Order: sequence, then structure tokens, then C-alpha cells
Amino acid sequence: MQQRKLGRYGLTVGAIGYGAMGTAIGYGPSDDQQSITAIRRAHELGVTHFDTARMYGWGEGEKLLGIALRPIRDQVTIATKFGLTESYSPDSRPETIRKVVDSSLRNLNVETIDLLYQHIPDPNVPIEDVVGVMQEFVQAGKVKYLGLSNSDEDTIRRASAVAPISVQQYQYSIFARDVEPLLPVLEELGIGLVAYSPLARGFLTGHVTSRDQYAADDFRQNLGWWAPANFARNVEIAKELTSLATAKGVSLSQLALAWLLARKNYIVPIPGSRNPQRVSENISAADLVLTDADLKQIDEIAPNGGVGGRIWGE
Repeated sequence: MQQRKLGRYGLTVGAIGYGAMGTAIGYGPSDDQQSITAIRRAHELGVTHFDTARMYGWGEGEKLLGIALRPIRDQVTIATKFGLTESYSPDSRPETIRKVVDSSLRNLNVETIDLLYQHIPDPNVPIEDVVGVMQEFVQAGKVKYLGLSNSDEDTIRRASAVAPISVQQYQYSIFARDVEPLLPVLEELGIGLVAYSPLARGFLTGHVTSRDQYAADDFRQNLGWWAPANFARNVEIAKELTSLATAKGVSLSQLALAWLLARKNYIVPIPGSRNPQRVSENISAADLVLTDADLKQIDEIAPNGGVGGRIWGE
């Protein structure tokens, strides 16, 4: 797989990574052995970067990823995140960061975390203090590279003034383009972008047809794309994109991932699937080249992304 540089400080990974959230939470019942098989299949096909977080099962997701990657630890990079409580409130107090990162090292069963993120900004803790603590782990040899997630321009600039920041992680897909105003800032500062939810929480897989597919407690029922007023239009957008993909002999997922790869050479999408066959399908998107005409048509179909924000009310 083609390699991409994330930032200017030495982090290089495969063009498509793997997001492990779904192995622990969010998308219904999971099978650990199937997830391990999917993770290892991803590596066999060229994926070198694997992303998890403490919040994914409050450590269980980290443990599963650590088990899956143990035989190939020296061939991959592992990213994890801190900064959320179990009630999903921000908490980046220095003492909490130290406790959580040490816990993540144990959960992953590794000596070093390759990429450490603050999961979300904490309005109660200056980013300078947060990055200062993160840098302590770099100096101690327990973390190699630093990243931010879901941060605004001011936060990124202030963080970069304290320590080298290699990556900004943000939701980015044909449906979610909120991050695009930040791209010039990332380029100026030499920061790479890891795109999470590159398939729009499943909307860009071509398998979303009815809101009744999802249980009432499925978190996607609370997303603006799934809101009753927006759902039918988003299904129609996905169908139009599927028609374009079919004409090119590829799946909608492959089209959506190739679109991201074509945006900038410092963007690495991290689709996640517990199905080894879908993992193979996603990764093959790294070989798909979209023409200028393809990109123009995608923008015509979804000029403003999906209809509705990422949560109801946006």
C-alpha cells in the first residue's frame, strides 16, 4: 500500500488505516474473534495504522486491539485517546491524563503508544497544560507522536506552540465536510489529518435503506442524517453516489474512501469493520484513482455533504 506522511515529524503510515471503535461499542453485538480476524486481515492487506481509544469499551477495545496486533506489533503503529469520562464529559486534568495513559499502555500491552490524542477539547483545562503533560510521556519514551481530535484552529495553534503536533483527527467524508476550513491551517503547520467515520457511520456503504434497520438505542438514531426529516434525502444521495460507483465497477464504500484519498496527500481515512470481507473491500480503495470528472460529479451530487448535522439540531 502507498505510504503517507502524517505531519512533519516522521510519522508515516499506510494510506488507509483501521478504526477499531466498532470492535467494542456503537454498532451492535460484536464477536471478538471475528474482530481479531478482521484486524489481522487489514494488516495482511497493507494497513499499518490502527486507531482505538479508552472510551471504546473503557479499556476493552484497547485490550482487544492489543491482542490482535501482538504478533505484528513491530510492523504497525497504534493510536489511542484520552479525555472523556464514562458519562462522556471532557476530562483532561493532568492527573487524569497520567492515570489514563498508563492504563492504556497496560491495556494495549505495549511499552510505547505510537500516537496519543486528546479525544475532545476540555474547556476547563488550557490546551497548553494538556500538551505539556502529553509531552512528558514523549520525553519518558512512552509515546512517540502527539495528536489532537475535534479541535478548532485556536486550539491547534496553541498546542503546536507547546510541542510538535503530528495529527489532527476529525470526522471527514462526502457527508461530513466540517473540517475543510481547517485544511489550510493544517498545511501551514505541517499537520496530517486522520479522517474518522469516512463512511459516514455506514451511510456511505450503500446498506442504509430504512431507519427501521436500527434499534431504538443505536446511537445513529440520534444523528441528524438519520432524523426523519433528513433520512429519505440522504438515502437518495447515497443512491446517486452508488450509481456513479457502479458505473466505475466499484462499491460505494470504495468510492467514498478514494474521494478522501484524492482530497489531500496528507489525509488517511480509518474505516472500521468487523467483517474481514468488507475490510478487504475497503482497503482495495487505495488503488482506485478518481478522475477530475468523477470528483466534480460527486460534488454535484452532494455539494454540502449529507443533509442534517452530525447530531440532531445541528
